[in-house]
Amino acid sequence: MKFQKLHNYLYTIKYLKTIQIFYRLFYFTGSKIRKNNFPNNIKNAPSISENIRFNTPAMFENIYAKPDTFTFLNLTHTFKSTIDWNYNKYGKLWTYNLNYFEFLNQKHMTKNTGLSLIHMFIRDITKLKDGLEPFPTSLRGINWIKFLARYKIDDQTINNSLYNQYHHLLNNIEYHLLGNHLLENGFSLLFGAYFFQDERFYRKAKLILKNELDEQILYDGAHFELSPMYHQLMLFRVLDCINLIDNNPWKRDSLGELLKEKASAMLGWLNKMTFENGNIPLFNDSAFKIAPDTKKLNEYAKRLNIRPKHIKLSDSGYRKIKFDRYEMAIDVGNIGPDYIPGHAHSDTFNFELYVDKKPCIVDTGISTYEVDNRRLLERSTVSHNTVEIENYDQSEVWGGFRVANRAYITYLKENSNKIEAIHNGYKKKFGVLHKRIFTFHQKRILITDKIISNRTFHAIARLHFHPDTTIMKEGNHIVSENLTIYIKNADFKIETYLYAPEFNTLIEATVVEIPFKNHLEVEILL
Repeated sequence: MKFQKLHNYLYTIKYLKTIQIFYRLFYFTGSKIRKNNFPNNIKNAPSISENIRFNTPAMFENIYAKPDTFTFLNLTHTFKSTIDWNYNKYGKLWTYNLNYFEFLNQKHMTKNTGLSLIHMFIRDITKLKDGLEPFPTSLRGINWIKFLARYKIDDQTINNSLYNQYHHLLNNIEYHLLGNHLLENGFSLLFGAYFFQDERFYRKAKLILKNELDEQILYDGAHFELSPMYHQLMLFRVLDCINLIDNNPWKRDSLGELLKEKASAMLGWLNKMTFENGNIPLFNDSAFKIAPDTKKLNEYAKRLNIRPKHIKLSDSGYRKIKFDRYEMAIDVGNIGPDYIPGHAHSDTFNFELYVDKKPCIVDTGISTYEVDNRRLLERSTVSHNTVEIENYDQSEVWGGFRVANRAYITYLKENSNKIEAIHNGYKKKFGVLHKRIFTFHQKRILITDKIISNRTFHAIARLHFHPDTTIMKEGNHIVSENLTIYIKNADFKIETYLYAPEFNTLIEATVVEIPFKNHLEVEILL
């Protein structure tokens, strides 16, 4: 057990960037000093001569909150006397959501209620724990500014607190994490820069956004962490920044054009990957009802005069196949950037199949970010529509948000009706490669798996069905109301699993497990 833990750490650390290691050590050694200085180092905010404007209406968040009752991640809590901003009975992500203040920007949120909640927070700010971390600070800054702009509020107490929170953020940029966390820091600092007309905030925001958008938005428009949910969130932020810049004349430089270019590409990728019923594939860390959906993002982009770029799916490693009756989203790429695989799953060659615009074979989703057995299971190979060899994961997911050894695509060939790929996730452990071939026809899909080795290995392929899809076993095939699946060269059994389309939501559904040795063919007839 100790050797395995050491192995995991070593094979995780070796992929980190030097800047991540440096800032992890820097922030660890100085964390207490910086936290203690925050509330005692008060700066008065500069006078704000002109309220920030969002002439194009911003999107409102789909979150439920009353003055004393909050629902996040499908979990509700009512505070009896005062709000405990450190409330952690539902886990850290729920606490984070409480401190994001996204509830301020719901249509039913009144000016007086919102102001009361903000002042309550300011009163308790010296007691904060998770809420002072840079990630919730970043989101809170954006949401406060949106709310203040909506009601044209100029409150010096709020301005002073917000100004100091931005200085605190400036000294705690998440260079140790990078990825979407660093982008959120940059988006928020841009809001702070415009709100306070602060050159220091702007210089840092522009530096982060120019570098990170070029790094994190791939050639085909995908966000490089390869979670469709986070892609939606990052696109939402980019659109908000365009809204901010276009409607406030403080700065006019190349940043606005860069944001528009990236938004167009990101929208193009998202439209390509979204199923006809509006769902995104639940690849990697993705769940429904967390980010604005694709339809809303298109509507927002249109109001900002952003048009989706016509893109071809390429370096994201995701592919989308569409025929008259079915759509299939496929993962034939690497798990994501080596230095930040926190939202990655062990799911190479995973896929989702929609038939007649309804989910049929699905990714199992995620229900939690808590570091526990459920989180580990949802990231593991066993929870995806791919092949597990000798009961091991393709990529060694561990610790909630970490990956040690990981699978890489070593071969990819594709044309209009076939995708053929090989990954090496099992090469170090067993000396084998896994090859999967998808062949597509109008009413037929053939999935061929080959374990490339001179030895015989025990493998299991899995097909996870949506809870609304009822299946039956008839001889060597599976029957449902809209398709028939033939299993060649192997027997199979039908088991149950827990489908997690949203956080803290688990629904019993069926999974077909197909044990085989080195070669398998699965034929889907529609």
